[in-house]
Amino acid sequence: MKTRSLGKNGPQVHPVGIGAMSFSNFYGPTNEAESHAILDTAMDAGVTHIDTANVYGMGTSETVIGSYLAAHPAAKDHFTIATKGGITRNPDGPGNIFDNSAQHLEAELEGSLKRLGVDAVDLYYVHRRDASLPIEEVTETLAALVKSGKAKAIGFSEIAPSSLRRAHAVHPVAAVQSEYSLSTRSPELGLVQTCAELGTALVAFSPVGRSLLTDTPLGFDAVQELAFLSSNPRFVEPNYSANIAAVKGLQSLASDMGISTAGLAIAWLLAQGDHVIPIPGTRSVAHFAQLLEGADRTLSGDDLAAIEKVLPVGWAHGDRYAPPQWNGPEKYC
Repeated sequence: MKTRSLGKNGPQVHPVGIGAMSFSNFYGPTNEAESHAILDTAMDAGVTHIDTANVYGMGTSETVIGSYLAAHPAAKDHFTIATKGGITRNPDGPGNIFDNSAQHLEAELEGSLKRLGVDAVDLYYVHRRDASLPIEEVTETLAALVKSGKAKAIGFSEIAPSSLRRAHAVHPVAAVQSEYSLSTRSPELGLVQTCAELGTALVAFSPVGRSLLTDTPLGFDAVQELAFLSSNPRFVEPNYSANIAAVKGLQSLASDMGISTAGLAIAWLLAQGDHVIPIPGTRSVAHFAQLLEGADRTLSGDDLAAIEKVLPVGWAHGDRYAPPQWNGPEKYC
């Protein structure tokens, strides 16, 4: 298995990681046993990278990973672990507050380390930028956490290419996390290229379009039970039905190629650059196996052209976020 580097001088990891937001109930009910089964499968398949955050289930995801590491000592050496800080709940109303202060990031990292049961994480991200602080100042805070030994590398989530350059001038940025998939291709307008130039890994979350790019997209009734998706523009009518119809071409192509649709979507992402690392999330061992098919498939130029034909850039109906969901990510195009 050809590995990928988590940053210019970072650890070598399996091309596909685990997005552990699914270890909370964000995309539907789950439990510790189901999440541990995913980690068992990952160990057996050689998957090495786990991505979590302090706010995934308000600590649930980290706690579940921590209990697995405690029960499986070999897993601590097997997995590289990334977590995030910088988002806190608003005590006076709905929505989030972004806090990138040194005090907050240090305290949140301490809490993450305790829940995970480790002395250091391999990668610590700022989950969302606090616009009131220069990114250079925030990068200095992260660099101090590296110097303290509590984080081995630093990253940012959902930042613009220009912000990445500013941060990287202060301290090497090992990874930038961004939504990137066949249904969300905005990173191609600068972020993919800047990450490649700087030696920064582009960690792609939601790589199968929150189920749209699979053989079994979430049904409309199931979507209504999920707070995030029920108000997301791509999952409300008439966009939902239009998107379900649009992906049938990809599903048919995947079937002809002898691969699951999710596996083909992952293979497409991996073909966009050796620095791209998808981190799909799932609550199903069977679905996880489909996702991993993508790591074993090298796409030819003809394959990529066929994919582009059935899902040309800009095919998706609806924005990737509703206006309230855009609170935090940096827009740059």
